[in-house]
Amino acid sequence: MSRRVLPPQVRVVDFGIRGYDLAYAITGSYDAVILVDAVSVGSAPGTVCLVEPDLESITELPPEYPDGHSLNPVGVLRMAQSVGGVSAKIYLVGCEPALLETETGEMGLSEPVEAAIPRAVELIDSLIFRLLSLEPKNTAGLVPA
Repeated sequence: MSRRVLPPQVRVVDFGIRGYDLAYAITGSYDAVILVDAVSVGSAPGTVCLVEPDLESITELPPEYPDGHSLNPVGVLRMAQSVGGVSAKIYLVGCEPALLETETGEMGLSEPVEAAIPRAVELIDSLIFRLLSLEPKNTAGLVPA
């Protein structure tokens, strides 16, 4: 996404495993934030989904002690709510992973997830277009988690 030509209102940032940085970033003055991450929802590997998290429900979950290097999207949102609040509309473009981790510590995308990238990009593009066309003043923050 960072190599693509996007509208000037769109900011692309790769936070990798820096969950604390991501949590603080989404407390900024964005109208919309699109998180992109592996999300296990029980679908077939490579399935792309769009989730619009309910921030009220997330803050009502029991407290936990987050590890900044392994925060999942819910953990990031909970942390962001606790350190300053999130005023943006949050969207999560997720892809069902084949494996989240391997015994040997291999890194990289599985074949089904690699094949899902064009579908995920298409979904992100349509979401950006929808956000910017409905509300021309919006700043859409595209934030890979």
